[in-house]
Amino acid sequence: MGKNDGVRVWGRMVGAMFLAGSLTLSPQVRHTPAQPTAAPPASFTTVSTFQIQEATLADLQAQMASGHLTSRALVQQYLDRIERYDKQGPKINAILELNPEALAIADQLDQERRAGQLRGPLHGIPILLKGNIATHDQMTTTAGSAALAGSVPKQDAFLVTRLRAAGAVILGKANLTEFANFMAYDMPSGYSALGGQTLNPYRPMLNKKGQPILSPCGSSAGSGAATAANLTAVAIGTETSGSILCPADANSLVGIKTTVGLVSRSGIIPIAASQDVAGPMTRTVADAAALLNVLAGYDPTDPVTAQSKDKIPADYRLFLKPDGLQGVRIGIPRGFYKLDREQKVLFDRAIATLKRQGATIIDPAVLTTAKKLLASDLTVLTYEFKRDLNTYLATLGPTAPVRTLAEVIRFNRTHPEQALKYGQQLLIDADKRRLQKGTEISEARYHRARASELRLAKTEGVDATMDRYQLDALLFPMDYGSFIGAIAGYPTVIVPAGYTSKGTPMGLSFLGKAFQEPRLIQYAYAYEQASQLRRPPAATP
Repeated sequence: MGKNDGVRVWGRMVGAMFLAGSLTLSPQVRHTPAQPTAAPPASFTTVSTFQIQEATLADLQAQMASGHLTSRALVQQYLDRIERYDKQGPKINAILELNPEALAIADQLDQERRAGQLRGPLHGIPILLKGNIATHDQMTTTAGSAALAGSVPKQDAFLVTRLRAAGAVILGKANLTEFANFMAYDMPSGYSALGGQTLNPYRPMLNKKGQPILSPCGSSAGSGAATAANLTAVAIGTETSGSILCPADANSLVGIKTTVGLVSRSGIIPIAASQDVAGPMTRTVADAAALLNVLAGYDPTDPVTAQSKDKIPADYRLFLKPDGLQGVRIGIPRGFYKLDREQKVLFDRAIATLKRQGATIIDPAVLTTAKKLLASDLTVLTYEFKRDLNTYLATLGPTAPVRTLAEVIRFNRTHPEQALKYGQQLLIDADKRRLQKGTEISEARYHRARASELRLAKTEGVDATMDRYQLDALLFPMDYGSFIGAIAGYPTVIVPAGYTSKGTPMGLSFLGKAFQEPRLIQYAYAYEQASQLRRPPAATP
């Protein structure tokens, strides 16, 4: 999932592999195709000359409010860009499946707008979902697996229900690393049997092995590449360890790895309940905050979200403060990652910007447990994957193509040319509840491993370090702290921090304690506004 860094996000063995105004929600947009609306009045154009590249949610809403743009025209422009850049041209291959109802749903939302029935900042906005997020419509939910081809869940994921109610147009499903990169030990980021290989739009080329020269990074690779290339307004990713943060870093995006319990995972094909999250992937912090307003909330079918009931602000956008770094104490853990010369220059520039904006930098802020966490194995995730995947598959009903992890493995074995380009050893190990070396994972061993990792990441890790230095956040270059926040269940916001001489993006990550998304959004926004570093990929003009 990483950029061939030996230490990065647990290397290839752990974190690098995984998922890996105030808004009132209105009634849900129908799943059946809406009837075409009558021709809009002259004040509403159906073909717009407005350029959508790098347009923010506020830009798009302003254009639609003025009558210079409709949701239908907006959806069509993204569909045109997908055809031009995803299927042809550089062939980014970020889109796993398009929603055949998207234009009809946009028509319905345009009709509501003309009637003055606005649902909020996402009204009429096209959104791309990662391909492991369930929709009960004319699309399938497969996690990129050939074994799940044709699978239509019985209902939307909880977060999809919220998006539809908020007026979002589900544009389609993004390609991903198959089973969120919990299938094979050496599968490249962004590859799935159903979707093929996603490319990074900042260097959309393959090497002699047919793998990306510049990794799209993480299992949410399609969500990241599509958003970076302006194939969607915003996207949803999922993460178990690094799979929102890594593709956001590699594609010069804003990503929010949410606190475990802030956003429901119901209806998302899982890896591990102790670490799985979903979150925004956008081009600006303001867009991420607006999207998080809709995603965050209690879901009785995902009991862990009960923890968020009194911890969600009225509006995350209230924390978009240009002076939000004044008086903030930020610590920089070091010693468990290495930067090359250009990365170090970019990181030092970012630190200097933070200081100019009034932040106090504690460098280093020693995080003594990081190296011990890097030595962790796959005990927890391998154990939980079989348990949680089988639970998900059981919800699909008797007509599902496969109903257990064992059936997935058997299907792949009988269709090797289609399904096993990189093998499935990780699936096999999880089904046997064994590690790569063949040692048995007992329930007692699982609980010991989980308790140990939680202690190292949370109690003796982030909590101890932030308390010792009286910190408001921890700062990491790129996504190097993602494995720590993943195990602790803590949030991280990543924001663009520049590019190397070869045009490779680099991000800056702010990590905090549970449910501290508001303050992390504040810090990331203040840095973003002071630096203004994101630029779109030249391959998708």
